[in-house]
Amino acid sequence: MRIPPFESFYEQNKDPVFAHLRRLLGDGAEDAFQETFLRALRAYPRLKDGRHLRAWVFTIAGRIAIDEARKQRPRGAMPELAAEDGLPPHAELGPLTDELPPKERAAVVLRYGFDLPYDEIAAALGSSEDAARQAASSGVRRLRERSKQP
Repeated sequence: MRIPPFESFYEQNKDPVFAHLRRLLGDGAEDAFQETFLRALRAYPRLKDGRHLRAWVFTIAGRIAIDEARKQRPRGAMPELAAEDGLPPHAELGPLTDELPPKERAAVVLRYGFDLPYDEIAAALGSSEDAARQAASSGVRRLRERSKQP
C-alpha cells in the first residue's frame, strides 16, 4: 500500500491521537502529542508500507504516554473532565476506564472508542492480535464487575 504524504497522514490522525493522549495524560498531552508526531516525522521516510499507519502512530503515542506515566507517578486523583453533550465515544469511555491497567485501558478505548480492529490495536500495543483481544476482553470484564459493586 502506498504511503501518503506526511501532511495528509498528520491531518487524518492528529485529532484522534491528541484525544487518546489527552485521556491518558491529561494536561501533559500537548507535549506528548508533539513528541509523537516528531518521532513519526523522523521515521516516516523509512517506512516501506502504508498499511496500519494509524496503529503505528498510536503505538508511538502509547509508548510516549507510558514513558510520561513512569516519569510522573500519580499524586492524587485526576480531575474530572467536563462532560458535554455529543462527546465522541472515546471521550465518554475515559472516565469509565481510568482505573483499568494501562494495556486494558488502551485496548478498550481503541476498540470501543475508536472502533479499531484488533490487528491495529495489537500493532498499537506492540502485542499479538490475541493479546489485544484478551486485553479488551479483560478490561470490559473489569468494568462490568466494577459496575455491579455497590
